[in-house]
Amino acid sequence: MYTLGRSLRVLAKQSRINARMHAIQVAKKTSASGVLLAANSSGSSLRSVLAPGTLRPSSTLSLAAHLRPTQALGRSRSSDPTLAPGCPPNLRITEMGQTFPPHMTSPLVALSETITRCVSTSTATCLEGKKEAEGEKAVEDPRIVEQRFVDEADVVVVGAGPAGLSAAIRLKQLANERGQELRVIVVEKAGEVGAHTVSGAVIETRALDELIPDWKERGAPLDQPALEDHMHYLTRSSSIPLPHPPQMSNHGNYIVSLNNVVKWLGEQAEELGVEIFPGFAASEVLYDDQGAVQGIATNDVGLDKDGRPKDNFERGMALHARVTLFAEGCHGSLTKTLIRRFDLRKDSQPQTYGLGIKEVWEIDPAKHTPGAVHHYVGYPVDYQTYGGGFLYHMADNLVSLGYVVGLDYRNPYLSPYQEFQRFKAHPKLRATLEGGKCISYAARALNEGGYQSIPKLTFPGGALIGCTAGFLNLPKIKGTHTAMKSGIVAAEVAAEAILGAYKAAGEGAEEVPYTALDVSPYEQAMRDSWVYQELYAVRNVRPSFHSPLGLFGFMAWTGLDTVVLKGKAPWTWKHPGPDYAMLQPAKNFKPIAYPKPDGEVTFDLLESVSRTGTNHAENQPVHLQLKDPKVQVERNLPVFAGPEARFCPAGVYEYVDDDAHPGQKRFQINSQNCIHCKTCDIKDPAQNINWTVPEGGGGPQYSLT
Repeated sequence: MYTLGRSLRVLAKQSRINARMHAIQVAKKTSASGVLLAANSSGSSLRSVLAPGTLRPSSTLSLAAHLRPTQALGRSRSSDPTLAPGCPPNLRITEMGQTFPPHMTSPLVALSETITRCVSTSTATCLEGKKEAEGEKAVEDPRIVEQRFVDEADVVVVGAGPAGLSAAIRLKQLANERGQELRVIVVEKAGEVGAHTVSGAVIETRALDELIPDWKERGAPLDQPALEDHMHYLTRSSSIPLPHPPQMSNHGNYIVSLNNVVKWLGEQAEELGVEIFPGFAASEVLYDDQGAVQGIATNDVGLDKDGRPKDNFERGMALHARVTLFAEGCHGSLTKTLIRRFDLRKDSQPQTYGLGIKEVWEIDPAKHTPGAVHHYVGYPVDYQTYGGGFLYHMADNLVSLGYVVGLDYRNPYLSPYQEFQRFKAHPKLRATLEGGKCISYAARALNEGGYQSIPKLTFPGGALIGCTAGFLNLPKIKGTHTAMKSGIVAAEVAAEAILGAYKAAGEGAEEVPYTALDVSPYEQAMRDSWVYQELYAVRNVRPSFHSPLGLFGFMAWTGLDTVVLKGKAPWTWKHPGPDYAMLQPAKNFKPIAYPKPDGEVTFDLLESVSRTGTNHAENQPVHLQLKDPKVQVERNLPVFAGPEARFCPAGVYEYVDDDAHPGQKRFQINSQNCIHCKTCDIKDPAQNINWTVPEGGGGPQYSLT
C-alpha cells in the first residue's frame, strides 16, 4: 500500500499528465496546414499546399506552461570534446541548451567565415554556409536564452516505433503487476504515431506473442497470413525460379502495414497509461554532473532559416528520467552522438546499411493472390552490387513491393531510386502492376551489419534498443520481432532498477531523486535472448557477398551456412569497412543511362515524393547540415560526380548552375523534400552531411507502409 507521500506524488504526476494531454489536444485543433516543397531538375521550386486541415502538432511552450522551470545545467563548450571545430569562441554552450553572454543573445553574432554545426540542434544551430559577421549586431531577444521547462519521468523513450512502444508497454505491464506507479513518456518526431514507419513487411509474431498474447482479440491489424513463398532470379527479360531458402520461410507470419501495426501498438500503450507525445523531436541528449545520461531535450521551434526567433518562437523543453531508452530507428541522430561520446563501437565492427524503397499498389483483383510472398535477386543490379526486391500480396487487392540496395555499392553513378524503377519495369513485375494504381511511396535506410556490428548497448543512465542498435536479421529480411524483443528486455531491466530504487528508499522516504540508474544488465540479458541466437547463426551471410564471386558466392555460402553448417562455422567474417568508404571515384565507371519513366509503372522522382506527404515548415533552420560548405563542390563533384543527387530517394540534393559564378556549379539542398531516410548521412563519401531533426511534426506522413 502507498504511503501518503507516495500517493500525493502519484496525484501530482497524474495532474501533469492531464494538463499535457489537454495542451496537445488544443494545439492540434488550432494547427495549420503544411506546405510541400520539391525542386525540379533546374533547381527551381515546386510548391503545392497540402489539403486543408492537415494537423500540425504544437510546439513545446504550450506544454511547458503547465510545467515547472528549473535551472539550466551543463558544462561549457571548452570542456566538451565532441564539439565540432569552427564553432564561434564567444558562444558558451551547455549540455541542456545554449547560453550566450549577456550582451549577445543571437547565435549569429561574430560567427567565423564558415559556420559548422555545434553541439545541439536547438537554439544555437550553426548554419552551413557563409555569414558576413563582422559588424553584425546581436538581435536582443530574451526568449532565446530563457530557461527550458523541465518535466520528469521514470523512463523516457525516444521514438514511437516497434521497439520504443514495446518497451513502454512492458514497463507499464510490470508496474501494474506489482501495484506500482511508473511514469513513462514516449517522444516521437513524426506528427502522429506511425507516420514515419516503413517496412516490407512480413512480420514474425514471436515478440508480439510475448508482449500481448491476446493481440488477435485486441484487434491487431495482422489480417493477412503469409501463405506461400517464392524465390526468383531475374535476368533482363526473364525470371528463373529458385529453391526457397529455409531461413526465409514465412509459415506462420503475417503480411502487414507496419505503419498500421505501430499505430495499434500506440493505442495499446496509451490504454496502459503511457504518455505519447508525437510531434516532439528529441534534438539533444542531456547529461548530469557525473556525465550520465539525464534525459533529452526537444528542439526549439519557431526559428527562421537564419536561426532567429520568429513571432511564434517557443523554447524546447527538457525531459529528465531515471532511464532513457533510445529507439530512434536505423542511424538515429542522437544515437550517433552517444556512440561517439561513450565509444560504443570500440569492440564492434562498423554498421553497414541498405536503402529500402517501397511502394504500395492497388492492383487488378484478377492478379491478386492474397498471402503470396515473392523475393527477387539478380537484375537490375550487377552481381557485385548487393540488391534484391520483394512483392507481398496484402489483403484488399493491395500489394507491397520494394527494392533494397546495399549502401556499400561502389559505382557513384548508381541511383537506388532508378534501380527500383528498372525493377518494376521488368516483365515479371510489370505484368502484376499494369492496370493498377500506386497509392504510397516511402524510403528508409536499414541495418545490414548483423551480429558483429552491434555496438555496446548501455551507458550510464540509458540504453539503445531496436534498429538504432541494429538487430535486423538480414537473411530473414525481418527486424520488427527482434526490435520488439529488445524493447521488452530493456523494459524488464529498467523496471527492476527503478522499482528497486523505490523499494530501497523505503515506504516512509521522500520522493526518490531523479538520478540516472544503471541498466547495464540489459547487455547480458540480450546476449542470453533468442535475438542473439538468431543473429549469431547468420553472422557470416552478409559479409560473404564481398568475395570475388559477389552474388553467386553469397548464394552458395548462404546455402552451405544455413542448411549444412547451421551457423556453427568456427569463424566470424568481417565487413570490409563503412559504407561511405566503399564508393570509388567516378573515373572508374561509365555513367548509367536510366530510361525515362512511363508514368504508368515507373515514375518521375518528384511524383513519387508527392506520395509521401512530406512536409516541413519552409522558414526554419536547415536540418541537413554541412560541416564544410565547400566540400561537396570541391571534392564530391569532381571525384565522385556528385553522388548525392543520385543516392537520395527524395530529390533533396542537386548540383545546379551557380549564377554568381558562371560556368561553375553550386550545391543545393531542398530540405523540404526530405523523407528522413538518413541515406545522406550514411553514404556521403566525405561524411560532410549531418542529418539532424527538423521541427517536430515535419517529414513524411506515410500510410499503409
